[in-house]
Amino acid sequence: MAIDKKFIDQFIYVTNKAALESSYMVGKKDKIAADKAAVDSMRSELNKINFKGEIVIGEGELDEAPMLYIGESLGNSKAPEFDIAVDPLEGTNFAANNLPGALSVIAIAEKDNLFKAPETYMEKISCRVNEKNVIDLDFTVKQNISNLSDYLNKNPENLTACILDRPRHKIIIEELNKLKVNLKLITDGDISGALLVTDEKYKVDIFLGIGGGPEGVLAAAALDAFNCKFQGRFLFKSDEDKARASKMGIKDLTKKYELNEIVRGDSIFCATGITSGDLVSGIEIKGNDFISETLVTHKSSGFKKVIKLKQNL
Repeated sequence: MAIDKKFIDQFIYVTNKAALESSYMVGKKDKIAADKAAVDSMRSELNKINFKGEIVIGEGELDEAPMLYIGESLGNSKAPEFDIAVDPLEGTNFAANNLPGALSVIAIAEKDNLFKAPETYMEKISCRVNEKNVIDLDFTVKQNISNLSDYLNKNPENLTACILDRPRHKIIIEELNKLKVNLKLITDGDISGALLVTDEKYKVDIFLGIGGGPEGVLAAAALDAFNCKFQGRFLFKSDEDKARASKMGIKDLTKKYELNEIVRGDSIFCATGITSGDLVSGIEIKGNDFISETLVTHKSSGFKKVIKLKQNL
């Protein structure tokens, strides 16, 4: 079933308000306050919408409130029922230090159609090519680049890979350098990193590496609407991580998930800029109004665009 298009504007408003509230904390070196501003706003606005939602991707467990916690119920109606994935402030360091790329993000799908991902790391890969056996988590970096080069009819030196600039990626980065692939290194924000493959204008051909599991699910919701390739594999470091995953229903801890196993059916995705980045511009306040930009997708209607809005404060 399709999600009613009326919800698009309502969820755009949710991320717009969260982004606005967080924007007041930009540059104040307090990432917890910036995050809390977005969380409080998002919770308040979601509770005004006529739906019954459950947070399946959130910011921790019940005892970590005031975060939007996994299992929290939101909305003011009994139907329709939705799964909700949130990252009220993606890029807390970006907001705290007034750096580019902070976002407020939400994705919704019909009940039981969004993967319930634990707060753990995920190995992931995405690109614009949605064909089998071009890129794959099980391939080597060299094989993925070679296959992508052949498929796109580009030399490796004309490809760009986006990856988080982390010590854990040292070997991957060395391999990409050896292959003469151009690198776009990001310091944070791997939802937006994964989404840079959605449009040629961003000049990113492949996103890869290890980032947050919840962020992987959120990115997958948007990538699905763009008909992009995405794969993810959770990485569990501790017995506690494994126990939590098992409790969430994950039986195979080494499974490689395809996009359609992470997001099923219809979905809506909204990402509003707090500070300006590659995907969208940040909040701009002019007099009694604020201007926002939101990347929005609605899979069933094929709607996918950046919406610029001017609203009253």
